[in-house]
Amino acid sequence: MQIPTPENITIRRAVADDDASLVRLAQLDSKRLPSGSFLMAEVDGKAWAAIELESGEVVADPFHPTADLAEMLWLRATRIRAVEQPGLAPKRGFRGITAGAARALSGQRKRVPAELRP
Repeated sequence: MQIPTPENITIRRAVADDDASLVRLAQLDSKRLPSGSFLMAEVDGKAWAAIELESGEVVADPFHPTADLAEMLWLRATRIRAVEQPGLAPKRGFRGITAGAARALSGQRKRVPAELRP
């Protein structure tokens, strides 16, 4: 069974009016909501996932397919940190991403044997 990909995705900074949505996501994810600034991923106007910008902590609705949203949030948060805090080293990985995706994002790819290279 293939899970349909949502088409109406919005990634934006959370504002004070989003506090209830952030708390709801943390409760659904059985996590404590970190303090700080957040980016949110919304599908059709409803919050499905969020990332705390400083720590990279992700909270997501476990009843929706959010792995791709979490990856998008992580990439966007990394870019925001690079622009807003250029002296800080980029954060590597985040909680919630698969090990394979984390390796791909950090540039750690498997070596291709010489005989298989083009």
